[in-house]
Amino acid sequence: MRKNCQKIEVQAGRFFKMHQQIHSFWEAADRPVDMKSYHKYPRERTFHTADPDFKRPLYKVPREMKLRLTERLLFLYGHSAALAFMPELERMLQVHFAHKPAEMIEKEAQYDPLERFSEKDLILISYGDMVADNGKSTLATLNKFLDLINEGSINTLHILPFFPYSSDRGFAVVDFKRVDPKLGDWSDIKGQKLRYDLMFDAVLNHVSSRSELFREFLKGNKRYLDFFTSYDSPEELTADQRRKIFRPRTTDILTPFHTIHGPKWLWSTFSKDQIDLNFRNPDVLMHIVDALLFYIRRGADILRLDAVTYLWDEPGTECIHLPQTHMIIKLLRDIINAVASGVAILTETNVPHDFNISYFGNGYDEAHMVYNFALPPLVLSAFYRGDARKLSEWAAGLEPPSPLSTFFNVLDTHDGIGLIGAKGILPDEEINYLIAQVKQRGGYVSYSTNCEKTLEPYELNTTWWSAVNGDSACEDEFLQIRRYCATRSIALAMKGVPGIYMHGALGTANDHVRVEETAVIREVNRGIIKSEKIEEELKNPSSRMCCITAHMNRLYNARTTHRAFHPRGGQKILRLSPALFAVLRTSPEKDKTVLALTNVTFSICTVEIPALMLQSPSARWHDILSCRTFTTGSTGTMRITLEPYEILWLEPA
Repeated sequence: MRKNCQKIEVQAGRFFKMHQQIHSFWEAADRPVDMKSYHKYPRERTFHTADPDFKRPLYKVPREMKLRLTERLLFLYGHSAALAFMPELERMLQVHFAHKPAEMIEKEAQYDPLERFSEKDLILISYGDMVADNGKSTLATLNKFLDLINEGSINTLHILPFFPYSSDRGFAVVDFKRVDPKLGDWSDIKGQKLRYDLMFDAVLNHVSSRSELFREFLKGNKRYLDFFTSYDSPEELTADQRRKIFRPRTTDILTPFHTIHGPKWLWSTFSKDQIDLNFRNPDVLMHIVDALLFYIRRGADILRLDAVTYLWDEPGTECIHLPQTHMIIKLLRDIINAVASGVAILTETNVPHDFNISYFGNGYDEAHMVYNFALPPLVLSAFYRGDARKLSEWAAGLEPPSPLSTFFNVLDTHDGIGLIGAKGILPDEEINYLIAQVKQRGGYVSYSTNCEKTLEPYELNTTWWSAVNGDSACEDEFLQIRRYCATRSIALAMKGVPGIYMHGALGTANDHVRVEETAVIREVNRGIIKSEKIEEELKNPSSRMCCITAHMNRLYNARTTHRAFHPRGGQKILRLSPALFAVLRTSPEKDKTVLALTNVTFSICTVEIPALMLQSPSARWHDILSCRTFTTGSTGTMRITLEPYEILWLEPA
């Protein structure tokens, strides 16, 4: 009995100390910050003109670029088609260039590709209708809400598909060139552009079955008969061919439709409402290039190539990661280099890590940025197990292939938490353990069909808060907040560009009511946020949401104002303790250093760090989050004690 009492007293003392530290942290977060360090309007905005100016000389594609583009088309379509379609591609580039005012041309001439991404970049991800104010969910409402939660660190906004759609929460696009009228119009997008850099979704793989393109196919319009992969009979796609196809879904690959020419079976990778485009037809590629250039003229700074790995349908193959798909990405990169310098390509390929990073190409010729899909399950594993060794081991080998490429570090997305990225890094039994833990915390799991036609766990459907803490955990809430912020700090500290999904930013729990209403488990973390409720929460200093946003805004500001966090800077993982994830970040110029330490356990962790490991002559280190100071002792080591789930970001004083 006495031992139990002593244990309770120790735990109570630990919680009291943690509460004191959290309280001191909120005080630190409330201290005034130099607003010069903020970058709410990071760049002067220059917009494309509404009409092309053909009075100026037409853009002339440089000879070397023209040869490269022709070679890309030659690889994809053969000699005659390449020669036939190159003039059309050149025409589109000339039209796009004619929309540029002189000021934009001058700015692009001064563009430094090494600074395309920097420590200042922080991307918020949201649906255009995710926030409701007085019952209205529009882009204007979202803009107003962002002013409430963004203290200046977020400089880029990823608005998930804002086009008219028929299903899949925007990813079954009806019209690629219109804004969903329920959200607003292009003037609202321009309003966002005045405040933020913008990321647009380029849904290349498929269109809605209700789109004009597909309707024209059904009507027998000759131009569109080859826009889709269709069969007169489902048996034309043989059983052997079907077995080889990798599917992110469990539905049939072919969907029947009635057309003017009778029944047809259409290739549909994702759903019966999402009909794959046939990129074996060069007309389809020209159509997509035209749409992407249109997005750039409408304000896109980053083009997110959705589900791009499934782009090329080739019966007899797995239909993923095909050379033709990589070649199309290379062609798009060439086009951007030619007429849209400063715009970046982000590939969304929820596949095993080694395949995922193949979309960098050689670091100069494909994606500027790829999703770091292995990161979320590895972070969850580290915190569930209280052991950062597997995360540290993987992160130690993480290096983009060139100074012009980087990782997009997200923990949660509109789809949930992908599992495929960690395949081959975490053993199957650990993946199963993650699934069991998330289910126990109120989450769900989605499955895909692998090449053996067996079901394979594909993603965890949950909010990040519920994945970390559960829907109704009987724990001290300050401890849960501390653990939650610790998990999120890792994506901010690691090399790359951090992205934050709206529900992750606010720490919202699973929305089971929405799942019941829609019968779609992905909707568990796509719930509508009521602006008035959030305002009320943020006015209450002791509310969970207020604590999370205060803590995270401090982290965001520290991240975006320290050059050591530049994506092109150095990253060294320090193996100090299984309880600790430790990363030493250095600026590209090697003159700034930050040591980021995160305790992934519920236990106190004490480590001694040799001065030589720190790569700095300084004997004093200052925590940029809490203003605490640590020194190296006479032994030449720095002794640091971290409370459960504590975060320290130290720089030489």
